Amino acid sequence: MIALLYQLADDELVIGHRDSEWLGLAPHIEEDVAFSSIAQDEVGHAALFFRLLEELGQGRADDLAFLRPAGRRRNAVLLERPNGPGTYLDEPRFDWAYTVVRRLAYDLFDAIRLEVLCSSSYAPLAQAAAKVRREERYHLLHHTTWFRRLATGTDESRRRLEAAVAAVWPDVGGLFTPGEVAPGPHFPVRPDELAGRWAERMAPLFAEVGLTWPGRPESAAAPGADGRLGQHTPDLEGLLSTMGEVYRTAPGAAW
Repeated sequence: MIALLYQLADDELVIGHRDSEWLGLAPHIEEDVAFSSIAQDEVGHAALFFRLLEELGQGRADDLAFLRPAGRRRNAVLLERPNGPGTYLDEPRFDWAYTVVRRLAYDLFDAIRLEVLCSSSYAPLAQAAAKVRREERYHLLHHTTWFRRLATGTDESRRRLEAAVAAVWPDVGGLFTPGEVAPGPHFPVRPDELAGRWAERMAPLFAEVGLTWPGRPESAAAPGADGRLGQHTPDLEGLLSTMGEVYRTAPGAAW
């Protein structure tokens, strides 16, 4: 149960931070507001899961969020990848198509994971999953709409979307790796079953817009890059440094 909660909390916190880096850089002002709201939702979901870990004796929720080193994080590697070249404060040349494909892949995975967790035998987790699921369905709808828009917009938007699919797909399998989590009453589904459900829902969307389906991802990460086991890229180090900078100035404060 604890290992599962770390995966949930770290996934949401890391993708929420990456989303927040689009503030002021999204394609238009309405999307700037929408994506900032989505980022805030994800961080709020992370806080909910970290509080469950605190209740299980893992330490202060804020410490778990901001002070753990990269090797103790259990987020999927896909979620820590940068949005594109540069940084938020230094010549950001972010890739909106990559962000859309990554978010669609993760949102569909998370939707299926939350469906499973609603039947968890651990009541606090089942209740949290039901609450989070209500907000996450709008995230999935949002990114599905953007996927369709880029696929059917212009030759340039479609070309960029195809390139983004090629860039995202090698990391998708890492979403499904179990790490220290074993199927059981807390999480009653196998990783390969989770990946199968995901592919059954994603493939028709590719067919709808006429994109080549890259194939069902295996429930396995690239060698040495299984975030569920604490194997991360250097990008996560930079993300954690930025994300925890303010908290480290006063670690005893309430945030």
